[in-house]
Amino acid sequence: MPNSTSQSSRRCVRPFPAGGKGLSRGGLLVALAALSVYSDARATALVNLGSASGFAVLAGSAVTITDPTTIAGDLGTYPGTAITGLGNATLTGMVHSGDGVARSAQLDLLAAYTDAAGRAPTTSFAPAHDLGGATLLAGVYSDPSSLAITGTLTLDAHGDPNAVWIFQAGSTLITAADSQVVLTGGARAANVFWQVGSSTTLGTQSQFCGDILSLTAATLGAGVTVEGRILTCNAAVTLDGDTITPPAQVPDAGGTMFLFSFGLVALWAMGRQLALLS
Repeated sequence: MPNSTSQSSRRCVRPFPAGGKGLSRGGLLVALAALSVYSDARATALVNLGSASGFAVLAGSAVTITDPTTIAGDLGTYPGTAITGLGNATLTGMVHSGDGVARSAQLDLLAAYTDAAGRAPTTSFAPAHDLGGATLLAGVYSDPSSLAITGTLTLDAHGDPNAVWIFQAGSTLITAADSQVVLTGGARAANVFWQVGSSTTLGTQSQFCGDILSLTAATLGAGVTVEGRILTCNAAVTLDGDTITPPAQVPDAGGTMFLFSFGLVALWAMGRQLALLS
């Protein structure tokens, strides 16, 4: 953004050094651009779920399963202990009902929720925005009220497997029946996070992608498929003949180190140029 602040006094600025020493004016602009890219990339870093990543379903108070449901991961509650209808679940993980493992996971979930809620939005919607029909690139998308999905939401990574999406709903997240989240261009469900300020409701036969971090309850209608996790901080999770499969979390070590190195080079270049100007 151009600097509109007026100068009340003259400042003496030395010309750029001649003879090839240091960076050119163009070099300084490149360094500034590099630092900007580095900062933007770090703004959409992965949300670290910690030990909560081992859970497919984690509730704050209780879990209710009313029809045959497949859960490909751990199932837990804390501080509540009630799990109703466990016989309806095909579970590939462990059950943690009010134990120390679930407690640690809840602590990590709260940290992850706080992290996701605190990210600076790259796009802010007017209250009660419906994402259906949109195709979105990586970024942080925020609505102070609620988010909905009617129809199809497409997330396009444009060939970048490290692309990250964070959705911030001030209140609710609600998907209509038969809605779907489609990943394209190399997008991965492990890189999609939904931070929900109150409750989440996924409509019947919804096909959903990403980890839901809901402050209160999460309710899934019949036949919902989730490539992600259902995690609630304070309230219950209700399942009704659904399938929840957490995606594998692949560390972005290469991309992170590249961006870190890129940022250091940019900072060094800026410091070098400023030293020559002083």
